Amino acid sequence: MDERKIRILEAIINDYIKTAEPVGSRTIAKKYNLGISSATIRNEMADLEDMGYLEQLHSSSGRKPSDKGYRLYVDKLMRIQELSPQEELLIKSHVLDAALYEADKMIKQATLLLSELTKLTCIVKAPSVGKSCIKSMQLVSLDNYNMLLLIVTDSGIIKNNIIKISKKTNADKLLKFNNILNDRLKGLSIEEINLEVINNLKNDFAGYEDIFNSIIPALYESLNISDNSNIYMEGTTNIFNYPEYNNITKAKDFLSMLEDKVKVSGLLSSNSKISVKIGEENPVEDAKECSVISAIYSLGDRPLGSIGVIGPTRIPYSKIITIIAKIVKEINDGLSNVYFDDR
Repeated sequence: MDERKIRILEAIINDYIKTAEPVGSRTIAKKYNLGISSATIRNEMADLEDMGYLEQLHSSSGRKPSDKGYRLYVDKLMRIQELSPQEELLIKSHVLDAALYEADKMIKQATLLLSELTKLTCIVKAPSVGKSCIKSMQLVSLDNYNMLLLIVTDSGIIKNNIIKISKKTNADKLLKFNNILNDRLKGLSIEEINLEVINNLKNDFAGYEDIFNSIIPALYESLNISDNSNIYMEGTTNIFNYPEYNNITKAKDFLSMLEDKVKVSGLLSSNSKISVKIGEENPVEDAKECSVISAIYSLGDRPLGSIGVIGPTRIPYSKIITIIAKIVKEINDGLSNVYFDDR
């Protein structure tokens, strides 16, 4: 594609992202200093349509970008937009300071912030507890007949369960039990807590079978959780800010898709740092008219989950990519603080 067509396509995409109105040649000639006539622009637009980069809704209307046009824009034409110092500070303070360095709070706060900054629906896959390893366990006496079992995973997830006991346990015995739990279970995932591990624990808790019998179910309940249950969303009604969704049927279909956590999970990136899926590129049929921008967040080199936004294909890609990249960096830094500062 020659330079003139590229400049015209870029101008059309930028204009359509801002206005949601099909763009005509006279609009481009007036608003963008391309140094060519409206007639020349019209001819070039016809060529771009033939090449599949533009679409025309009907013969008398202007043109709008196609999925192919947006893909070229994202891959080749888009200029990454810098965040202001105020935006950077806002992201840093909200994701880290307000989250108090707890992974669950941090992820939920990031979800809310991303939705507010982009004015889009934000979706996030939280760290999978089932794939996490136990970082520490602690039994805390509440009263003569109740204990709190606290489980912390290496991805910063904290789970707690109240367990019933039949007799009071003194401080020395409680300390012994906590040492046993951490010696036996620290560093293990749910898949690694096999029959041998369980039998060894049972022997260690001889005479206190009621505590042992309460710990094992609580442990499995806390760690053996489906990935799809860890989907968070914010800003589900933000879609109504876009004229593309003034159609009630289209809006209902979008909201119905968001209710299906399996579909929502399928939208998120799983194998790249920043993923941009445009229209037909989305694997979920109900999202074929949407764009999804998402990214992986990690603990060190280990991917833990994904966070992203979904909206119409004319979303402001440059700004959103920059925001997501910054939020993911802060999440990664925060997760490192949760884990590495307290190993």
